Amino acid sequence: MDAQPQVQVDLDCSQGGLVATVLIKNESRLNSMNSVLMTEFVEAMAKLRVNEELRAVILTGAGEKAFVGGADIKEMAKLSQPEEAREFITRVHLCCDAVRSMPVPVIARINGFTFGAGLELAAACDLRIGCESAIFGMPEVKLGIPSVVEAALLPSLVGWSRTRQMLLLGEPFPAVDAEKWGLLDHVVPADELDDAVREWTAQILTGAPRAIRLQKQLIGRWEDLPLKSAIAAGIDSFASAFETDEPARKMREFLDEQQRRKHSSQ
Repeated sequence: MDAQPQVQVDLDCSQGGLVATVLIKNESRLNSMNSVLMTEFVEAMAKLRVNEELRAVILTGAGEKAFVGGADIKEMAKLSQPEEAREFITRVHLCCDAVRSMPVPVIARINGFTFGAGLELAAACDLRIGCESAIFGMPEVKLGIPSVVEAALLPSLVGWSRTRQMLLLGEPFPAVDAEKWGLLDHVVPADELDDAVREWTAQILTGAPRAIRLQKQLIGRWEDLPLKSAIAAGIDSFASAFETDEPARKMREFLDEQQRRKHSSQ
């Protein structure tokens, strides 16, 4: 009997644009990331990446307990050689990179435990909305390993002091602290999580499709460039926006709407 897929992709156009929900399905193991799951995840994201109609991605974990509980400790416990460890952690990185390289915004719908590799995956997302009961942590040092790969994103999100606290102490922390530190963008009660995600998705869909893609691409470049180069990259991005009629169309719509409002108020 074939194993059940551990990554599910659902496509939806009900909000006026194509939105994909990517569900990590390893609920009995708190959605922990094993090698098979990670391979499925990278393949699923690669298929979404080339879909020109895609407007946004929602990433979440199955069930109500966990977003992603981390990398699979049972599998990691079997690693015995540095090269095996390198191959495993590279898979974790490829999952995070698949999120960062997605050409449209990725929203992390954080519904519970988010530890280790799961927190790195969340950090790789563009936006993070969590429920009040979510718990976060980077406990790797307690397991004899450092926090690596996309943990490198944490200083830009929470600052160096909080990063050191998270990685060197390895202690869990609640959603309220995650929001206060800048790791979470928004915290809501669990029963309001889906509504909050839908609201932000709807806001993304009000943006011009190509402009949103250009903006995400530029933000990614800014992370790697010194200031002068980042500004130059922005000029290039602005110019490339005019390779289609999208700016003229959207600006005309804006001006027409302003004119209608002016007439209706008179």
